[in-house]
Amino acid sequence: MRVLGIDTATPNASVALVEDEKIIAEEFHGPAKNVGQGLLIQAKGNHAEIIVPLIQAILERTRSSLTELSGLAVSIGPGSFTGLRIALATVKGLAYESGLPVIGVSTLHANAARVTDSDGVICSMLDARKHEIYAACFRRSGASLMRLSEDRCCSLDSAIQMLRDLGSAGATAIGDGATAYAKVLTDALGTELRLSAGTEYSTIAAQVAILAATKFDNSSTIDLATLSPVYLRSSEAEKKRMFSTLTY
Repeated sequence: MRVLGIDTATPNASVALVEDEKIIAEEFHGPAKNVGQGLLIQAKGNHAEIIVPLIQAILERTRSSLTELSGLAVSIGPGSFTGLRIALATVKGLAYESGLPVIGVSTLHANAARVTDSDGVICSMLDARKHEIYAACFRRSGASLMRLSEDRCCSLDSAIQMLRDLGSAGATAIGDGATAYAKVLTDALGTELRLSAGTEYSTIAAQVAILAATKFDNSSTIDLATLSPVYLRSSEAEKKRMFSTLTY
């Protein structure tokens, strides 16, 4: 089974091709680095400009075509509001063109799934700005990754308390939310908490594809008409609209 995974919910947009849960190739938009499948080359431009070229680069590098894929997988949030809309619009366009089924995967789940080199609690943290983070906790035990909390948008204090309750000793916090607040997290939970930006692991897109693979097997594909982003909080435009309505 070949699945193409796409993520533009995070600052480093990525695309990956996975076959039978093995990563065949990855491309990402960000500083050049070496990860599992070789050098990922920096692309210029914003997510809307680079996501299609990244997909084309993956297909060309692996000598693949959309017709050879089993399905498409996309991170549906939480994350950048604009980024989420870009990914979903791209995936829907590809799906309508090719007839391929689509699976949506939590961005936080895919981010946590990147940590494959240690067991224990993994807290997936993405920077939501305005002194908030998107967070969810999981527990890794060998090949198994069990969800311990729902995806949420919360204060850093709430995330710290969640980690305390689950046991932060030996835990891993991964994502730009973890590195943005590294000092606060270390001061509150100690140096036994491992912090990672995720650069040493596979891309989020790769894990999106891997997590989606079993759902294709179980015929859990999503109706394109109902596929929508998971924001977890209102956009600034929506907040202003609500405020205007309340004060009218």
